Amino acid sequence: MSVRGELFTTKVILDNRSYFFNVKENRMGDVFLQVVESKSTNGEDFNRRAIVVFADDMKQFFKGLDDSLSFIEKDRKAREKRVAAKKKPVAALPQKQRYIKKNQHDDMPKRTGKVHIVSKKIAD
Repeated sequence: MSVRGELFTTKVILDNRSYFFNVKENRMGDVFLQVVESKSTNGEDFNRRAIVVFADDMKQFFKGLDDSLSFIEKDRKAREKRVAAKKKPVAALPQKQRYIKKNQHDDMPKRTGKVHIVSKKIAD
């Protein structure tokens, strides 16, 4: 056993955060996983947070973690499908149909596309 009961350690660095996965053994001989997040606050100081999972509880812990990862993957795929559906070209979308009753607009003048100017003479 090495310093402070560490059996194994690995480090993952992401942007301004570092994660340490430490497998340790306590004085009683119990093996546990310690996950430590170290976050740089202003370039000099670090905030550290840790969780501990004992060997007896690891199976349930990792099952919960696997379930969470599966949900995240399914959700990511669903979001990608929704974004792809929104990016469909406008021409592919069905056109809005208007139904007009027969003879509904017979009394209205027909539009020819030409401009008609009507002037009135002002009486003196």
